[in-house]
Amino acid sequence: SDARGGPAPDGRGSAGTELFFSPSDFSQLQLDENSMHRKLKLSNNNRKVTHVEEEQPYPHHPHRFDDWTYQLLCRNDLSGRCYWEVEWSGEVSISVSYRGIRRKGDSWECRFGMNHHSWSLWCDDTRYSVWHNKRETLLLSPPSGRVAVYVDCPAGSLSFFRVSSDSLIHLYTFNTTFTQPLYAGFTLWRSGLCPL
Repeated sequence: SDARGGPAPDGRGSAGTELFFSPSDFSQLQLDENSMHRKLKLSNNNRKVTHVEEEQPYPHHPHRFDDWTYQLLCRNDLSGRCYWEVEWSGEVSISVSYRGIRRKGDSWECRFGMNHHSWSLWCDDTRYSVWHNKRETLLLSPPSGRVAVYVDCPAGSLSFFRVSSDSLIHLYTFNTTFTQPLYAGFTLWRSGLCPL
């Protein structure tokens, strides 16, 4: 599974069963290893993230998520209009967040979608839901193993789509005013994976 980022959803590239960044169509999201929880592990040339039971020996870093927030952020900020896709399995959240989100402790302030710093699509085998500032909206759409994200920073819109047979099915759009640069982020529970 994987995530690809780029300028806008004008044209989706074709994709096989194994997805990788396509430099001609998309700009690469860069995972921030210093933000990654110790129960997350990178593989596949840092394009795949997996939740593991054994803590990894990552060095201490002030940006690292700890406690029960199995999360990471991307290094590069999102500017203008950006589009990316993510394949997932298990139980994950796909989010955008301000960089200043809290990283330490078990506070809700650390968790994507549970504060005013972040917006999140939660995915599992049975449903989707979107979260912002502890408010959940259940979505009546059957889950698929791939979702797309489109953010228009100047317009203040963030949209999530279900990807099915090379079609985009709209799930939800947040309309707001973004006051800080945005970063893509991911949460992985259970043994879910979110390859990038």
